[in-house]
Amino acid sequence: MKIDIVEAKSPKRGSLVVVVGEGGHLGGFGLRADKALGGALTRAMKAAPRFTGAKGQWLEVVSPGGGLSRVLLAGLGKAPEIKAAAYEALGGEAVRRLAVSGETELSIAAEVLKATVLPGAEAAARAALGARLGGYRFDKYRTKLKDREKPSLKVVSVLSEAVPAARKLYQPLDRLADGVTLTRNLVTEPANVIYPASLAAECRKLAKLGVRVEVLGEREMKKLGMGALLGVGQGSDRESHLVVMQWNGGKKGAKPVSFVGKGVCFDTGGISIKPAAGMEEMKWDMGGAGAVIGAMAAIAGRKAKANVVGVVALVENMPSGTAQRPGDIVTSMSGQTIEVLNTDAEGRLILCDAMWYTQQRFKPQLMVDLATLTGAIIISLGHEHAGLFSNNDRLAEQLSNAGKAEDELLWRLPLSEAYDEGLKSPIADMQNIAGPGFGAGSITAAQFLQRFVVEKTPWAHLDIAGTAWSKKDKPTVPKGATGFGVRVLNRLVADYYEDK
Repeated sequence: MKIDIVEAKSPKRGSLVVVVGEGGHLGGFGLRADKALGGALTRAMKAAPRFTGAKGQWLEVVSPGGGLSRVLLAGLGKAPEIKAAAYEALGGEAVRRLAVSGETELSIAAEVLKATVLPGAEAAARAALGARLGGYRFDKYRTKLKDREKPSLKVVSVLSEAVPAARKLYQPLDRLADGVTLTRNLVTEPANVIYPASLAAECRKLAKLGVRVEVLGEREMKKLGMGALLGVGQGSDRESHLVVMQWNGGKKGAKPVSFVGKGVCFDTGGISIKPAAGMEEMKWDMGGAGAVIGAMAAIAGRKAKANVVGVVALVENMPSGTAQRPGDIVTSMSGQTIEVLNTDAEGRLILCDAMWYTQQRFKPQLMVDLATLTGAIIISLGHEHAGLFSNNDRLAEQLSNAGKAEDELLWRLPLSEAYDEGLKSPIADMQNIAGPGFGAGSITAAQFLQRFVVEKTPWAHLDIAGTAWSKKDKPTVPKGATGFGVRVLNRLVADYYEDK
């Protein structure tokens, strides 16, 4: 599907999307289109009194004339409240509605209604981004699609009064969409296709964008003392890996921003095995690593003026005769010992070594880790927010702001020494889960990770277990892998850590 931003002229074929404000108000382009179509749009709105132009409302006018097959009226709501996300939803929903309709051409009039604060160029760029994200499909293994299931849209034209400016704004957003798409693809792939070695190979492909990629195997990690990470993967026939990705687009020698991702390519739970029902979903337990990889692709793709390091720990958590047992004690790279009470609390074990390695080697100015870490975060926040934990108020605020700007919402939860009580072990420095009846599973997991943060390093942990995968469609996020985390990390860098 080709997406372009073009001059705002009424198309003579295909389908057209026109925006409508609360109260049924058409903008200048909409009024001109209505006039050219002999008032078909106003007649349609009068015939459908429940369509008021409220946010999220749609009204389809079939065969309105002028060579068009249909016009879709899209409600944006009250003009002063219309933000960038509304235009992303406009582009995404328009593509989703027509993707398999048989239509081949779609024009979206990304018009800014009177009193809307958003600039017209940004509205068009965001609508184009929404069209890309909303048009995502993963049909790689569907060999018997019926014609009515196959995408028909070939060309999407976003109409704008400010084409040069809109195209300039869209360029980095297009690269962002590349990163989100990469993450969605990686997370959606089955575990017999994406496993530690093959995911490391996907990371190597970022070299074409100028990313320096290094892959550490088990021999190198053993020399570094990564006993916590290696213990998780020891039950699998597949070798564990640690991948380091460096983008050096900032000032030479400047401390990098660092991102660390949990990459459990398949999580059976190990000896503490999970129930069979739903276990197939555990292919996406590498969603944190996937987000870091996608963010690195987006950051490098748009040539960000920043130094950024992405580190992903890649393992399989499998039961076998060599698997880690409940009660085993492992020594992490930091030298701290961990009693493993539950082998299904493995994400924190691989992250703690990856985080320690990142800090020791790169001395970053900040560190953010992402992980599908706990089911408890879904109990707390559902699927609308990811959990945010941080030792630094400034970093927490920056991440929250980035999440709001990109509609990847974060909710900060507490960290406190009081929760450390649950991690006390009688025979090691700590245990990997809190004791029976302690509760606060997401918080104690974050407390565990905080023990591997070097003093004074600004750090944040994002628990994305509830947001990495969706069971329902949204305008820009089709059901399945969401790519959550790519946008918030990219925005964090863009807004706060690029050389100006």
